[in-house]
Amino acid sequence: MENPYVLMLIALSVLAIVDLVVGVSNDAVNFLNSAIGSKALSVRNIMIIASLGVFFGAVTSSGMMEVARKGIFNPHMFMFKDIMYIFMAVMITDILLLDVFNTLGMPTSTTVSIVFELLGAAVAISLIKISMNNTESLADLWNYINHKKAIQIINGILLSVVVAFSVGAIVQFFSRLIYSFNFEKRATYISALFGGFAITAITYFIIIKGLKGTPYYKDIKHLIEGNTTAIIVGSFVVWTLLSQLLIAVFKVNILKVIIGIGTFSLAMAFSGNDLVNFIGVPIAAWNSYTEWSASGVAADAFSMGVLAKKVPSNVWLLLLAGAIMVITLWTSSKAKSVIETGINLSRQGDGHEKFQPNTLSRVVVRAAMGINSGFNFFIPKKTQAFINSKFEKPVIQLPKDKTYEIPAFDQVRASVNLIVAGILISIATSMKLPLSTTYVTFMVAMGTSLADRAWGRESAVYRVAGVLNVIGGWFLTAIIAFLAAGLVAFLISWDLVMIPILLAAVVALIARNSIAHRKKVKEKKQRRYIQRSELITINGVMDESSDHIAEVAQRVNKLYTNVVNDLAKHDLNKLRKTEKHVSKLNDEIDNLKDGVFYFIKSLDETSVEASRFYVLILSYLQDVAQSISYISKVSYKHVNNNHKNLKKGQIKDLKHIDAKLELLLGKVSTSFEKRNFDNLKEIIAEKKDLFENVAASIEKQITRIRTDETSPKNTTLYFSILVETQDLISGLMNLLELFDEFHISTKKVE
Repeated sequence: MENPYVLMLIALSVLAIVDLVVGVSNDAVNFLNSAIGSKALSVRNIMIIASLGVFFGAVTSSGMMEVARKGIFNPHMFMFKDIMYIFMAVMITDILLLDVFNTLGMPTSTTVSIVFELLGAAVAISLIKISMNNTESLADLWNYINHKKAIQIINGILLSVVVAFSVGAIVQFFSRLIYSFNFEKRATYISALFGGFAITAITYFIIIKGLKGTPYYKDIKHLIEGNTTAIIVGSFVVWTLLSQLLIAVFKVNILKVIIGIGTFSLAMAFSGNDLVNFIGVPIAAWNSYTEWSASGVAADAFSMGVLAKKVPSNVWLLLLAGAIMVITLWTSSKAKSVIETGINLSRQGDGHEKFQPNTLSRVVVRAAMGINSGFNFFIPKKTQAFINSKFEKPVIQLPKDKTYEIPAFDQVRASVNLIVAGILISIATSMKLPLSTTYVTFMVAMGTSLADRAWGRESAVYRVAGVLNVIGGWFLTAIIAFLAAGLVAFLISWDLVMIPILLAAVVALIARNSIAHRKKVKEKKQRRYIQRSELITINGVMDESSDHIAEVAQRVNKLYTNVVNDLAKHDLNKLRKTEKHVSKLNDEIDNLKDGVFYFIKSLDETSVEASRFYVLILSYLQDVAQSISYISKVSYKHVNNNHKNLKKGQIKDLKHIDAKLELLLGKVSTSFEKRNFDNLKEIIAEKKDLFENVAASIEKQITRIRTDETSPKNTTLYFSILVETQDLISGLMNLLELFDEFHISTKKVE
C-alpha cells in the first residue's frame, strides 16, 4: 500500500523539524562558546553574526547529503520498504537521544549519533533480511554495510579528538608566548600579522573550501584550482595590510574582528557540515519515495540502488532548514545550558564547578604534574622564567559592582579557538567527511585552556573530571545510538503499528524532558549564590544570611515532618525521595561554603568583622543540615532493611517533638523573612522546653527496654533520631544566639 509510506514521509518531515531544534540546541555550543565566553562582542551581535553564518552554511551543505544515502550502507542491497524502516528508526532515535543530552546540559555529537544510528538500523534490517534468506549467512552482512566508508568516518571522528586537542594546545601555547596576557600592549605589527594569518585561514578554508560543495563552485572553479598558493599568499598580504590599517589608523581591536569573523565562519562550517545530521535522512527518504512511486514496482521489490547517484539538493529546502536553526538559536533555553557547560570547563580561574572529581581525574592530574616536573628538570631556569613571564595574568581592578563582567577567558584564546576549529572542520567538510563539530570545537577549547594554564591546582581535578564525563558521554552516544536504532528498526519491521506508538513515546518523552528542564532552570534562578557585588557591607551580609537561615529553616521543617510521617507509614519510596531532598540541601550549603573565599575578598575593610559572622553562620547551617541528613539516612536504612515498625508510643513521641519543632522553625523562618530580629530571644528561650521533650522521650524508651521492648534495631533507630534531634536544636539555637549578638552589636555601631 502507498498510504503508509506517505504517512511515514509526513512523519519524517515533522521529525526533521524537531531534530533541527534539538540538534541545534546541542550544537550551538560549537560556535557560540568562544565569543560568549570572551565577551568580546555583545550577545545580540554574536547571535546576529552566528545567524548569518548558519544561513550561508545551509547553502553549502548539499554535498554532505550523500552521507545519509550511501555513506554507511550499500543502498542497492535494500528495497524501498527496508530503507523507509531504516530512516524512520534513525530519526526517532536521534531526537530522543539528543533531547536527553540537551536536558542534562551535556554537549554530544550529532554526527556520531546519526552515523551510529544509520549503522545500527541498517545492521538490524540486514540481519532480518539475512535470516529470511536461506542462501545467506552472517558473513554476508558486509555486503549490506559500507564498512570501509563507515570505518573511515568513525576513525576520522576519533582522530579528530586527538588532533583537535593537540593542535589547539600547541597553537595556544605559541600564541600566548607571542601575545602574553597583556595583549593590548603588544606592538601593532604583531596584531596585524596575527590578524592577517587568522583571517586568511578563515576566508580560504571556510569560504573557498565551503563553496566547493555548492552548485556555484563551477562558476569560480577556474579561478581557484591551480592557484592555491597565490590565493593564500595574496590573501595574507592583503589582510595583514588591512589589519595594520585598522589598528593604526582606526584604533580597531583586531582580535574582536577575528572573533566576529571566526564566529560567522564556524557557524557556517557547522551548518555546512552538520545540516546533514538533521535533514539528510528525510531528504534521502523523499528521494527514495519519488523514485519508487514512479516505478510502479512493489515496495518490497524495488531496489534502492538509485540512492548511490548524486542528487542535487533543493536550495530553498536548505534555507528553510537554516531558518529553523536560527530561530532555535535565539529561543532555546537548553542551548544555553549546553553552552554554560563548555564555558565553565574552559574558563580562566576558579569558581563554582559543575563536575565532581573522580579516581581517574585524580590519576590524570597527578600524572600530568609528574610529567611537568620532568620537563622542568630539563628546561633551563632562564627559559622557564621567560615562559612563565608570558603566562603571568595581570591584576584587573574593577569596581565591586562590575566583578560579574569579567570574561571566562580572553580574546587571544577565543581567537585561537575559532581559527583552529574552523580550519579543522572546513578541511573535513571539503573532503566530504562528516567530522564531529562538537568533538573538534570542544577538544580545541579544552586544549587551549590547558595550554593557557586555566586548569590550576585549585580546579584541574574538577575540569579533567568534566572533560572525562563529556568524552564518556560521547562513547555512550555511539553505543546507545547503535543499539537503540537497531531495536527501533526491528520493532518497525515487526509491525507498522509500532510507528505511531514510537512517535507517541517521542512526544511524551520530549514533553517530560522539557518540563524537567524548565523546573531545573526555575530552581537555579531561585537558588541564591553569593553575589560579591552585593555583599560589601554588614547590612548586606545580614540580609544574605537571613535569606539562607529562613530557607534552611523552612526546608528542615518540612523534611523532619516528612521523615517522621514516612517512618510511621514505613513508606520506603517517600523516605528515598526525602533523602534526595536532604542531599540537595547539603550540596547547596557546601556550595555556599566553597564561595567563602570570594565573599571575604569582596568585603570592605570596615566590614571584615562580618566575615567571621558569615563563616560561623554557614557552619551552624551545615550542622543543622547534617543532623537532618543523618536522621533521614538512618530512617531510610531501617525501612530499607525491612526491620520492624516503630511502636505506636515511639511514633506518638516523635510526632509530639515534630509538632514543637515545627512551631519553632516556623517562627524562625517568619522572623528572618520579615527581618524581625527583636523576638529572637523569645525563640531561643524555647530551647529548654524542646530539650525537655527530647529527654523525656529518651527516658520513656529506657523504660520500654526494661519492660516490653524486643527490637534492638528499633532502639538504635529511635535513640539515633532523638540524639540527632538534640544536635539539630543545639545547632539552630547556637545560630540564633550568634545572629542576635551580631544584630545587637550592629545596632550599637549604627
